[in-house]
Amino acid sequence: MADANKPLFWRDPRMPHVELRKVEDGRKVCYAPHSHTHWSLGAITGGVSTFRYRDDNYRVAEGALVLMNPQWVHACNPIDDTPWSYLMLYVETGWLTRLRHEAGLLAAPRWEDIPAATINDAHWYSGYCQLAAVLLDPDRDLLDKQSEVVEYLSGFMAAVAGPAPEPVTPPPAALREVAAYLDDNASEAVSLDTLCQRSGYSAGRLIRGFKQHFGLTPHAYLVNRRIQRGQRALKAGKPIAEAALDAGFSDQPHFQRTFKRLVAATPAQYRDA
Repeated sequence: MADANKPLFWRDPRMPHVELRKVEDGRKVCYAPHSHTHWSLGAITGGVSTFRYRDDNYRVAEGALVLMNPQWVHACNPIDDTPWSYLMLYVETGWLTRLRHEAGLLAAPRWEDIPAATINDAHWYSGYCQLAAVLLDPDRDLLDKQSEVVEYLSGFMAAVAGPAPEPVTPPPAALREVAAYLDDNASEAVSLDTLCQRSGYSAGRLIRGFKQHFGLTPHAYLVNRRIQRGQRALKAGKPIAEAALDAGFSDQPHFQRTFKRLVAATPAQYRDA
């Protein structure tokens, strides 16, 4: 019998642009604030939970869809040990951008954030659950799964994407350079002094400004990037110890604790999907 507390991950190397997560009992599934490089769409399939999205907080219940733009900090967590369950679809941003552009929904093949944070619509909710069932069914053909993904996301984007949200003031060039440096050196030991020298900011100004524009402190941003590297290594089939080293963690237990805090699953659960 399947363990309801164990998250289920679906992946198919023939469809590298999508990944699905299913959690039947979310009471023990707790996330620290984090972000993804991909776009995410979740469905609350039972109970209620909280959804933190940037500076806003929502109470979401069965039948709701939650949307997460790339790089937007978020977290979904249980309410007072109340049972809840959910599905989460992760979609590669470049692939989805091309899909929107080819459908005539974007003027240029460049990602535009979607303004909605939550949607309560029976049609799109039931369609999402059907899509998840198809992906999780080992007897469905590859073409069937690919078609379901394209058909659902094309229709969903046309219906809900709407006009882009009000443009956010871009980070100053110095902070963008710091973020790029952290991206490129996520597996290295990075000091605050180095970041201050590269940006020309004082320590306090750097931390405050970076969090204002990126939603995370430089350290939290670095850890988030390390875990994303670890996920890529695990998906490639690398042993957990090797994934930990690739991601910049000095020991496997530290990697495992941090991974579970941000992904709400152990490295082994994620790798063995």
